[in-house]
Amino acid sequence: MNSPSHATPVDNKTRLRITEIFYSLQGEARTAGIPTIFIRLTGCPLRCGYCDTTYAFQGGDWWTIEDILQHLQQYNTRYVTVTGGEPLAQKACLELLTALCEQNYDVSLETSGALDISDVDNRVSRVMDIKTPGSGEQEKNRLANIEQLTSHDQVKFVICDRQDYDWAVSLINEYQLATRSEILFSPSHGQLDISQLAEWVLQDQLPVRVQIQLHKLIWGNEPGK
Repeated sequence: MNSPSHATPVDNKTRLRITEIFYSLQGEARTAGIPTIFIRLTGCPLRCGYCDTTYAFQGGDWWTIEDILQHLQQYNTRYVTVTGGEPLAQKACLELLTALCEQNYDVSLETSGALDISDVDNRVSRVMDIKTPGSGEQEKNRLANIEQLTSHDQVKFVICDRQDYDWAVSLINEYQLATRSEILFSPSHGQLDISQLAEWVLQDQLPVRVQIQLHKLIWGNEPGK
């Protein structure tokens, strides 16, 4: 396990390509509903069929870590989520995460799980998405990441249909995921009704949290919300 501070010293002049930084309500996971700063990094090696942030695949602006930290001071919250795209596709993301922790933010990382999470500062709550068959990117899952998970982390499955559900249940049982971290089930927006997913979970008495995307209920698919 990595030490409380990341092994690599933080260089505040290190730059990252960022699509947007915005302030909103956390829409998912453990802190749903809490005002949160989102830092959306540009770029992603995956192309999930249900992706709702394709605008983050390219473009963006270069920010130094110093500029990011200064920009965040305008917001009155201690919660920060680093997301994408796939944030870990930029190596400097690790330095950013540690810098945020050093500023005493409560930091979460939204990652696809396709890249190694072992070097992420252990003060960060890793919300790792395991790609179901319906995503079209199942083969990109780095299942070795499961060994790195702790109770501080969360595992997310976006469920598109019954096949996805059965596949997720099988993987949960195979890796005993419920003993490692909290498990989140989300219906793929526009593909699976939340009530149907809830019925399946209750019928099978699964140890998971069923969640919906709160921000989409409030603002729809508006970017930066």
